[in-house]
Amino acid sequence: MIPSTNVLEGLVDHGVTLVSGVPCSYLTPVINQAISDPRVCYLAATQEGEAVAVAAGAWLGGGLGCAIGQNSGLGNMVNPLTSLLHPASIPALLLVTWRGEPGYRDEPQHALMGRTTTDLLDLMEVPWDLLPTEPVRLSRVLSSASRHMSTGRRPYAIVMQKDTVAPATLYEDPVPRSACTVRRSPDPPQLPARAEVLSALLATAPVDAALISATGYTSRELYTLDDRPANFYLVGAMGSAASVGLGVATQTTRPVIVIDGDGGVLMRLGALATVGRYGRAGLVHLVLDNGQHESTGGQSTGSVGIDLAGVAAACGYRDVYTCSSIPELADILPAALAGAGPALIHLPIRAGALGGLGRPTVTPAEVARRFRSFVTAPTETTPVAAAPLTAGEKR
Repeated sequence: MIPSTNVLEGLVDHGVTLVSGVPCSYLTPVINQAISDPRVCYLAATQEGEAVAVAAGAWLGGGLGCAIGQNSGLGNMVNPLTSLLHPASIPALLLVTWRGEPGYRDEPQHALMGRTTTDLLDLMEVPWDLLPTEPVRLSRVLSSASRHMSTGRRPYAIVMQKDTVAPATLYEDPVPRSACTVRRSPDPPQLPARAEVLSALLATAPVDAALISATGYTSRELYTLDDRPANFYLVGAMGSAASVGLGVATQTTRPVIVIDGDGGVLMRLGALATVGRYGRAGLVHLVLDNGQHESTGGQSTGSVGIDLAGVAAACGYRDVYTCSSIPELADILPAALAGAGPALIHLPIRAGALGGLGRPTVTPAEVARRFRSFVTAPTETTPVAAAPLTAGEKR
């Protein structure tokens, strides 16, 4: 077996700045070491797909993320791997255990995935190797992974067999819990159009802020109103916007604003708990709630019966606001950015998109690289944002 310290040293030496994932008994030593090691940021995710999205955000923020989990969690990883990291050419390291490995006795729930783990990685065009038990071979495997991620601009997986890593003691501080009172608007919702909100946000957000927008009309309208390097558009991986924003926020001191929808929030509701636990000051999660999956025909999301602001407060967000109008949003945003963080702002909007709305012509890979360059540039040299178009205009 290889010592857990060697594994973490290898990850750090090859550029990993963040580790996020879901426990597995095989992974216990690695997780315990990552929690205890100040050289990496460890984020306990609620779901493996969420960990992949956080890792993607870490790369977008200038670092390199490692998503870890049991091979059963590969099913949860499929969506962000194939619809976010693949089209945007975002590298990330995956550390996946091999429960149910053929030839080894294991529980029945691992049998099918055990037989298909490496085939699934191949099918997703994710190159992989086995985690070795000798430090010298580990360095070679990680160097190969680094080359693949650098040249192929894609994720790389390391498959971990049973009893590969020696036990490690867990040193983990208790999770602090802070009370949060939702600051609710006294006014009835005015239900602005989404494009009107986006236009106002572009005019009032700090010039050095990084913006992450959810898939669907939100990203398409943001692109139409003002396409700029500070914007990262999720073209897939619905429900992952907050996780990507959290990953970015771990790597930079810039303000980070996530523009989300009610459908996306509900799809990966567990992500709110992770953002609430690890989010920092300057991370703002803006939820535009029209109660619909609008870009697919207007089917109800069910958000009308859910207090999303209350859920965020219960999940550990430090500052939570309900908002009724664009002028109120303009008043709330500076306070939300300056608060203890993370902050959530819930704003009901009406259905309706810009007429003749197109799709981004810049490729996801181009968007990812110019966004990473923007985030990693010195703040004082950040280009001044162009004036956003009005809601009635489009490029």
